[in-house]
Amino acid sequence: MTTTATLTSARWLRAAGALLAGLGVALAAYASHGAGEDARGNLLTAALFAFGHGVALAALARAVASRLSLAALAMLLLGTLVFAGTLVARSLWGTSSAPAPFGGMALMLGWLLYAASALRD
Repeated sequence: MTTTATLTSARWLRAAGALLAGLGVALAAYASHGAGEDARGNLLTAALFAFGHGVALAALARAVASRLSLAALAMLLLGTLVFAGTLVARSLWGTSSAPAPFGGMALMLGWLLYAASALRD
């Protein structure tokens, strides 16, 4: 059953997805035209993940039918922020890329949860 809180959370996830997709476009432009050769690959990977998962969040959050699907999409948002954010921070400020695998695992878990919610809802 979809509650008002679930619908409000889904609205925020749609907005976050749209912002991620837009940031992905901006990041790809920067990677292509302003970044140094060493940073370009990581920044393009981060842009790809931000754009792709942003579009997915914006689209899938429209059809949130349960807390499980909401949790799955929240996990996708978290995983994208950690994974792409780590690559950007590494490329621009030289920080560690150690958190990136945790973001990747969160993304995989989010997609598995979403598949489970699709079979359950």
